[in-house]
Amino acid sequence: MAFDTMVLKPARMAGVFALSLAITAGAAVLPGGMAMNARAQEGPASVADLSARLIDSVVNISTSQTVGGDDRNVPRPQLPEGSPFQEFFDEFFDQQPEGGPPRSRQVQSLGSGFVIDAEGIIITNNHVIEDADEVSVNFNDGTKIEAEIIGRDQKTDIAVLRIDPGDKELKAVSFGDSETARVGDWVLAIGNPFGLGGTVTLGIVSAIGRDINSGPYDNFIQTDAAINRGNSGGPLFNMQGEVIGINTAIISPSGGSIGIGFSVPAELARNVIDQLIEFGETRRGWLGVRIQTVTDEIAESLGMDRADGALVAGVIKGGPVDDGSIEPGDVIIEFNGRPIATTRELPRIVADTPVGQEVDVVVIRKGERKTVKVTLGRLEDSEELAMAPDATDDEDQAADMPATIEMFGMTLAELDETVREAQDIDESVERGVVVMEVAQDSAAAEKGIQPGETIVEIAQEVVSTPQEVVEAIDKLKADDRRNALLMLAAKTGELRFVTIRID
Repeated sequence: MAFDTMVLKPARMAGVFALSLAITAGAAVLPGGMAMNARAQEGPASVADLSARLIDSVVNISTSQTVGGDDRNVPRPQLPEGSPFQEFFDEFFDQQPEGGPPRSRQVQSLGSGFVIDAEGIIITNNHVIEDADEVSVNFNDGTKIEAEIIGRDQKTDIAVLRIDPGDKELKAVSFGDSETARVGDWVLAIGNPFGLGGTVTLGIVSAIGRDINSGPYDNFIQTDAAINRGNSGGPLFNMQGEVIGINTAIISPSGGSIGIGFSVPAELARNVIDQLIEFGETRRGWLGVRIQTVTDEIAESLGMDRADGALVAGVIKGGPVDDGSIEPGDVIIEFNGRPIATTRELPRIVADTPVGQEVDVVVIRKGERKTVKVTLGRLEDSEELAMAPDATDDEDQAADMPATIEMFGMTLAELDETVREAQDIDESVERGVVVMEVAQDSAAAEKGIQPGETIVEIAQEVVSTPQEVVEAIDKLKADDRRNALLMLAAKTGELRFVTIRID
């Protein structure tokens, strides 16, 4: 493509100089003589051929649901005589059966999906078909076929449908490698926005590995390809025509696209889809630990060079590692050969590992690197064990209180039966030093420490009396440590770690 020579002069705007740019006959020249090929800036000349090849593999999903009318079973409001709303309310309430149950009604919704198997396997989002009484798949040529839900997963918002194509020949698409997608790569979305089926939009990968707090395995691809209501469940293609994501969510104050859309990456979706097809449900690996983020302060307290890994805050009773192979205070830095850089990576990697598989887990324990072997359980069979128990109501405090000490704004007392009863501490907390009170604006208050919590360890050393707390802090100061790592047990026994500045 040829351009007439054009030079943009430097201009000062709000204290910032705009760079001059010369565009000449197919090349852009930056200040200093650096040349940049204009074709590289244009993007793909056309995606018409790619769109034509893929569009018949993308389907519209329509659902219907019967909703009871209980929410409309309200008394007729008393309006002033001559009210302009009288006619409206008369019409509304006269439609309701007198003295009988309110009428039910049909609610319909639309979404998108795509064919991954010519035998009739369709992928969409769980939220598109959730609670639906009927699900229909509508093809680009107008064909409509009823679908059966064979499996769905709320955690990743994926659902698998099956249809009987009959004489219709289906065109399936394949998954690509989402892990090789780079920020700036061109992507193509096809879907059913606002019921306008067969809509193609083009954009780029804006970011990868996004966590939008929608579920435990968030690892979204962010794109600026226009995604609107009705695009949910549709595919995000790379320029080879491979599915690298399933369009799932948008950020928008208006409900329309503002260029921030999110797709479940193919690498995460593929394993879930395979399980749903084979079993009709997911079968995720389960380690049986509670974890928290390794902050810079915690890393320093543990003698780590940097804040990597996932800190084990507790081990679930009856779980796969309740045999002592992994302990509270361990920092998991590698799982089954894969490094753990952040806390949120661990649940996703564990979930993708087959149930019953023996894996190597590398931990940092009391400053030393240690490798342990663990056989994974199944998350779905053990979710009740993994849930923290509910806290109980506080009872009247006993009048007979033991001797206490003050430290970092905390009033500390030894855990005995009197304190246990007064603070309603569960029997699972076997020993430690109980926080009786926390002063406002203190170091302990800043860290969120609450009365009734029990200090179980300091710097990974067990403490049982207030005097041992003092000795442990003195030892850390003598070692020129600036922070103390405290393992705290809630009243219910759930563990967590905090650091307190001691210098």
